[in-house]
Amino acid sequence: MTIRPADADPVHSYQIITTLGVLQILAWGSSFYLLSVLAPAISNDMSWPQTFVFGGLSVALLVAGGASPRIGHTIQRLGGRPVLAASSLLFAGSLALLAAAPNLPVYYAAWAIMGLAMASGLYDPAFATLGRLYGHAARQMITAITLFGGLASTVCWPLSAWLLAQYGWRATALVYAGLHVIIGLPAYLLLLPKRPPDVVPQPPAGSSQTSELPVHRQKVAFVLLGAILTTGAVVLSLVSAHLLTLLQARGVPLAAAVALGALVGPSQITARVAEMVIGRHFHPVWTMLVGATLFATGILLLWADVPMTALALIAYGAGNGISSIVRGTVPLVLFGPSRYAILMGRLGLPSLLGMAAAPIIGALLIKTGGASLTFAVLSGISLLSLGLGITLVWWCKSHDKNHDKAGD
Repeated sequence: MTIRPADADPVHSYQIITTLGVLQILAWGSSFYLLSVLAPAISNDMSWPQTFVFGGLSVALLVAGGASPRIGHTIQRLGGRPVLAASSLLFAGSLALLAAAPNLPVYYAAWAIMGLAMASGLYDPAFATLGRLYGHAARQMITAITLFGGLASTVCWPLSAWLLAQYGWRATALVYAGLHVIIGLPAYLLLLPKRPPDVVPQPPAGSSQTSELPVHRQKVAFVLLGAILTTGAVVLSLVSAHLLTLLQARGVPLAAAVALGALVGPSQITARVAEMVIGRHFHPVWTMLVGATLFATGILLLWADVPMTALALIAYGAGNGISSIVRGTVPLVLFGPSRYAILMGRLGLPSLLGMAAAPIIGALLIKTGGASLTFAVLSGISLLSLGLGITLVWWCKSHDKNHDKAGD
């Protein structure tokens, strides 16, 4: 039997999407993107090398990866409201401890707590919350959430820079801690439903979504999807950490490198809008393949060192923008909503661990072989991800063909 939850009311749905979307901006801006602005000031104030400062983010991602499966189980059992509300408290506590950090061990302890906050408050738990509430109907809502999330650096980098200039890095961290308590916590508690439905909606009649994969084909698909998301996350994390350094190593002046890097954000947003308008008419594995192709094309153009750096970064940004959507929609369609939150937690483990290791690997590659070697390795990983994507599409389509033959 299918139960239509009260939360499926359109007005309430918009409320939930807006709540999750706005708070994704705050969550990403005060965690993953925080050191992009604060790292130099922390390094100067504490006399730590910037590699030690950025090591805090690696600690957070390692902890987030380890916690992700348990978070998924909790959302499956209790829904997203208590988990997301707890993330606000964890974000606030970690940022307050960061602001007070007198030495490196306390600094890293703050980032370890931040890792728990990230595991319970970034995209994966937000997607899992929507999947738990709306089942297959959550696909378009997931895309909408990524549109909000794509604005995190656009909103928070200027805010962080202004706060830093006016009050310093410690006060900046405290302001973000306050925002999580004053805005995030009450919004989650008051605007999200207390309990998820016991039975989730089935796919809408006549939708472009194919049937879920049968159980005996899901294991291979899950491994393939996990590998695709992990390889993509490794490239994303390495490029995010070292893009300016890599471009300067190719002879691009710093100001020009910053301007070129700024193309990535708008490209992500544009690709997500296009997916919302066009992609909803197609199975999400095709969206995944388009994203992987754009992603790999951008990296290959950067490796080739052709005079099209802007085009390369636009393609890379568009592919990355689509991959954020794929992370939520493909497992929902292939494996169904019944265990969606649990599977999202499991998929988060290797991806977050890969993201934690990638900046360190990138630094070693740059030191060993410069930009050429680094882009060559990134190209290989991107092509591997694309190949895995093609394999997953084939695996899904072969099921459809067998399903059709059985129907005949």
